[in-house]
Amino acid sequence: MAQIVQADVKQVEVKKARKVKVNKIPWKKEIKKNWPLYVLCLPSLVFVIVFSYAPMGGLLMAFQDYKPWLGILNSPWVGFDNFARIFEFQESKQAITNSIVIAVIKIICGIIVPIVMALLLNEVRNMGLKKGIQTLVYLPHFLSWVTVAGIMLDILGLEGGINHFLANFGVEPIFFLGDPDLFRSTVIISDIWKNFGFAMIVYLAAISGIDPTYYEAAEMDGATRWQQTRHVTLPGMMPIIIVVSTLSLGNILDAGFDQIFNLYNPLVYSTGDIIDTYVYRASLLSGQYGFGTAVGLFKSGISLILIIVAYRIAYKVANYKIF
Repeated sequence: MAQIVQADVKQVEVKKARKVKVNKIPWKKEIKKNWPLYVLCLPSLVFVIVFSYAPMGGLLMAFQDYKPWLGILNSPWVGFDNFARIFEFQESKQAITNSIVIAVIKIICGIIVPIVMALLLNEVRNMGLKKGIQTLVYLPHFLSWVTVAGIMLDILGLEGGINHFLANFGVEPIFFLGDPDLFRSTVIISDIWKNFGFAMIVYLAAISGIDPTYYEAAEMDGATRWQQTRHVTLPGMMPIIIVVSTLSLGNILDAGFDQIFNLYNPLVYSTGDIIDTYVYRASLLSGQYGFGTAVGLFKSGISLILIIVAYRIAYKVANYKIF
């Protein structure tokens, strides 16, 4: 009986403790106490407001037949006509399709290749060789696409190094960056080469966080290196793999403007023109500012929805929460 009474008393105490409200510090005292931190954040806040939020007023052009000499306030309104035109023009449909195809393949390869390379590099026991390989594959990430595109044009051009090599075997020159059938593959392979080293470091960090006792137990049970990789390493990497995979859904319409813009040409518009390059030509080069803004806003809206869905999936599956 005494135990039951004690249990009831504990439950009452727990309920009372839950009802106790935490005293909140007034915001004036909070600012006075931590004002150096707020001062440090101020430049970033100003930067975001000036370059991210202030330009959003230009989104009004998506609903206008915008004329630069009339300005945003005086340009005629056309409602959703610019958005309707997105699905009327063959070029815009083609750009959306190309963006999805290139982005999806980049996302898939950008996840698989770094995982495989991380697993292979994890098996290297010579630390000097391991660090050397890691540095070499990581260096291309620091190169801009302007630099990489210049290198690729010299290597893959009709007079480039690869065609000179193939000519020794009597093979006709191949226009890698001018053939629509080869352009996508060239873009995807070059993107993997440039970025997989950076992504590989994330997976190497996940591998280093696995408890070594798991490997010791598996080795005592007679597991081979492949079995240890399959039953210990991969399950240990799975949370970060799920997080990276789900968060990459938000980039499904981002096929890489910098890369495509520096590599493509009118010969490969059918397979290489993406939303961002199409917006650039339609708005800045052709003067269709309203239509170009509508295409960009359409892309941003879809990306926002996908990012929200990705965060929800990451939270449900991998318990990853950013906010």
